[in-house]
Amino acid sequence: MVHDEPAGELADEAEEVALAVMEASQLMIEVSARALGAEDESLTLAQLRTLVVLHTGGPVKLASLAGTLGVNPSTATRMTERLERSGFVDRQINPDCRREVVLRLTGAGARLVERTLARRRAEIARWVALIPGRERAELVAGLRALSRAAGGPGTGPGEEVRRTRGIMSGAGPG
Repeated sequence: MVHDEPAGELADEAEEVALAVMEASQLMIEVSARALGAEDESLTLAQLRTLVVLHTGGPVKLASLAGTLGVNPSTATRMTERLERSGFVDRQINPDCRREVVLRLTGAGARLVERTLARRRAEIARWVALIPGRERAELVAGLRALSRAAGGPGTGPGEEVRRTRGIMSGAGPG
């Protein structure tokens, strides 16, 4: 039996990359949790993700938000009701179709998202500053390659909302 060394090496390399990506993903979750906790300890990362989708996508139908988050509409309803009680989301009946609920980020919600993302970017920037220049360039190239392999640009929060025309006409957050 002939052992296919290049395929074995590729599998080993893929495993090494997968483990490194998973480790980096865990760090990103931790930095997101710290950034959110510094702004509002009562919110969860799932709620932050909802706010980020609304911040990115503008006014959104509840059903589109649920699809973007990968949850059922009742879960999205409960989450947005909590965010509404906290003053971060405004829920209104769609005037064009009274069976639909339209969600908008309030000014307070937009400010929370902006401050949280700024904290996250600042912490990541501190880490990046510790990486030698050549390795930073390799990191950027590697992360962009991974992003392309995973579906390319336009796969971030809110993109499903745009694709399914979940965005309502009108003003953005505020």
